[in-house]
Amino acid sequence: MRRREFIRLLGSAAVVWPHEVTAQQARKVYRIGILETISPALNAANFDALRKALQALGYVEGQGLVFEYRSADGRNERFPDLAAELVRLKVDLIVTRSTPAVLAVKAATSTIPVIMAATANPVGDGVVMDIARPGGNITGLSSFHTELSPKRVELLRELIPGIAKIATITDPTNPVSAGQQEDMRTAARSFGIEALFLDVRNREDIGPSFEAAVKKRVDALIVQNGAPTQANLQLTVDLAARHRLPAIYASKEFVDVGGLMTYGVSYPDLYRRAATYVDKILRGARPADLPIQQPIKLELVINLKTAKALGLTISESFLLRADEVIE
Repeated sequence: MRRREFIRLLGSAAVVWPHEVTAQQARKVYRIGILETISPALNAANFDALRKALQALGYVEGQGLVFEYRSADGRNERFPDLAAELVRLKVDLIVTRSTPAVLAVKAATSTIPVIMAATANPVGDGVVMDIARPGGNITGLSSFHTELSPKRVELLRELIPGIAKIATITDPTNPVSAGQQEDMRTAARSFGIEALFLDVRNREDIGPSFEAAVKKRVDALIVQNGAPTQANLQLTVDLAARHRLPAIYASKEFVDVGGLMTYGVSYPDLYRRAATYVDKILRGARPADLPIQQPIKLELVINLKTAKALGLTISESFLLRADEVIE
């Protein structure tokens, strides 16, 4: 090869090579671990909100983005093994929800970034050091869960005049349960209502908890977002209907399948906002520097068909306050 041709080829290579590197970088596939209480089918509204938000930010699933979804299927004791599995897969980051899941991931890794799509009390439960500067490898959003219990008591009292006794179905294996119970006792006491608590650790406990509620002559139920009830939401809603117990739930999924009412945060909105954390971290931001955000969207959803089946008359003023009425 002549010297002039060699120099020309070398110069061409010097021009092309950086573009090839850029193309290789652009083709990088990010693997995102998803650690959840329930399956993708039961979690469709939330998971779809995350995926669509990421797509809007330029991440195309199946090309530059792959999800590794792991579900505990309503069993909190499975979280440590599932978290360890995601760590072994060397995912680029992990998106998760619920205090038991977040604590399991925290125990499994101190290096892989973790984004909480929703966690009740991240500081109080020892997940992060500070809301403004979380420190470590975990950041994300709070679900504001425990603070909403008093409002749920108030709504039941307004809906059912003369209510005297409320039972709360709660998962005692979730660290937030103790705080929820204290908030519930205080709120119920302020309205002159007796508060009872029914522990549900697994699917087998759900039926007996409703039977206990009937035996104790409770007027209404509050169903918290525990792993067993989330994984068995249709069973939970069906039992409330069978025993003719008005119930308010912590998330809209229960009302979508026939539950009476929900008051709480919009979880799809939290997952949508979690996508912005994913984007920032994949672009180089440190979780330690990204503050924990609070919910900005609360929703009251009422299933009018269920109310009629229970013989409840809901006032027009009450319905007008609802963000959605299912008929």
